Amino acid sequence: MALIEELRTLLERCARPDGTTPVDGVLATRIDRQDPPGPSMSGTVLAVVAQGTKRLALGDRVYEYGPGQYLVASVDLPVTGHWLDIGPGRPALGFGLVLDPSAVAELLLSAGPGNLPRTGGTPSALAVSDAPEPLLDAVVRLLRLLDQPRDREVLAPMAEREILWRLMTGEQGAAVRQLGVADSGLSHVSRAVRWIRENYAESFRVEDVARMSGMSVSAFYRNFQAVTAMSPIQFQKQIRLQEARLLLATRPGDVTAVGRRVGYDNPSQFSREYRRLFGAPPSRDAARLRESGQAPAALAP
Repeated sequence: MALIEELRTLLERCARPDGTTPVDGVLATRIDRQDPPGPSMSGTVLAVVAQGTKRLALGDRVYEYGPGQYLVASVDLPVTGHWLDIGPGRPALGFGLVLDPSAVAELLLSAGPGNLPRTGGTPSALAVSDAPEPLLDAVVRLLRLLDQPRDREVLAPMAEREILWRLMTGEQGAAVRQLGVADSGLSHVSRAVRWIRENYAESFRVEDVARMSGMSVSAFYRNFQAVTAMSPIQFQKQIRLQEARLLLATRPGDVTAVGRRVGYDNPSQFSREYRRLFGAPPSRDAARLRESGQAPAALAP
């Protein structure tokens, strides 16, 4: 409990709304307002909560994590999320670490196969666990360094490495370890996810994407569903609609052109699927966003 209290104190001191810190890849976030659920991309991150509760939906799966718990996102996926249990004087406070596949691969090589648990099957891209004390301790030590520039340059990489090691050997280690393995099921799905995100407006045959990912069609379907909780076509639809919402925030009067730009030739289908995801037709949702001053989250690069 003492570690959670110190984590909360450190984040109250250093966290910013945009999450940035002096250390690349290290995030310290403060959210003061409880907004309705909104879409964003998950990124590939470790997220530890110190205050508030975060709820995320991926496909038909819902994940919720609060103080002393962490979420691992091992693939950058379209999610819908919001904070609970926050308000004036009680902001959401969270720590994040971007998960770098090359750093994971280096640790895998350093440790050797005998020092790591066996990995079976393809894990889900999102997973939640209680944060063990050694992991929280390493996070707290890293945050202490943020306002110590001289020590930070030398010690922050060591603390990040320890955090990554704690993750790799912990309850959700399978998903993290597969990030560093070039031929894992997770890496194959990540390749397909990246291709669909970069070519979301184009029609595609699942067989072609499976071949490009290095899997048979049956293995591709099975692994893609396990990782993303969606079929490849459902995933493409989520990306298209999120991109459309981002475009409509700047061009609200051009609904038909926006729909066409993200891959919808049929305006009524675009409006119907947009309303199903965001709760309102495109033009009304864009007006609502402008009135509330709420900007939709941009897709991560």
